[in-house]
Amino acid sequence: MSTNRIMDPIGKLMGLRYKSHPWHGINIGPNAPKSLMAFIEMVPTDTVKYEVDKESGYLRIDRPQKYSNVVPSLYGFIPQTYCADLVAEYANEKTGRKDIVGDKDPLDICVLTEKEIVHGDIIVQSKPIGGFRMIDGNEADDKIIAVLEGDAVFGIYNDVSELPQIIVDRLKHYFLTYKDLPGNPSNVEITATYGADEAMEVIKRSMKDYRNKLNDLGSLLQEE
Repeated sequence: MSTNRIMDPIGKLMGLRYKSHPWHGINIGPNAPKSLMAFIEMVPTDTVKYEVDKESGYLRIDRPQKYSNVVPSLYGFIPQTYCADLVAEYANEKTGRKDIVGDKDPLDICVLTEKEIVHGDIIVQSKPIGGFRMIDGNEADDKIIAVLEGDAVFGIYNDVSELPQIIVDRLKHYFLTYKDLPGNPSNVEITATYGADEAMEVIKRSMKDYRNKLNDLGSLLQEE
């Protein structure tokens, strides 16, 4: 019997006994990047910003939302992705810059749905349709835009260009302002809104960056 056949039942048993780390233990899915699992940290009713703790895998409070910034969609990240050299290389290529680096985080994702989902710490099946090329200082901080698969309203969209412009504008406004403080604006810019094809490329690169980083999993778990 092969090692893989021995390990598969053990892996499944471990998953039943212990909660999987949302970054490393959730399967992105066999059809990624066209269809993938997303881990949701925040929903539009949240009044604080939640973020997965990289070591434990539990949600922690990153900071209270002191002002009126409300995330206009489900928001989280794509498991088993990492924004490093390949993601940064693509951002440099698209912007004409040479100084952009990866932000060393999993790839962020917004998931649009008509349903009122009242809490995060959940996984959803999503279909990427585009994204924002966001640069935070000199770090690539792409935001993938997706729709909840099977959603009665948003499930019909296959590319961000098909969305009502007000939806795109709301998302863009949130990401351009959610780190702002009075008298201290953030150094964030969105250089492009891209469609499904570029979103797939960014996701594929982040998946490769993750696999490359697995050689140094200890440092991956401890990065801030």
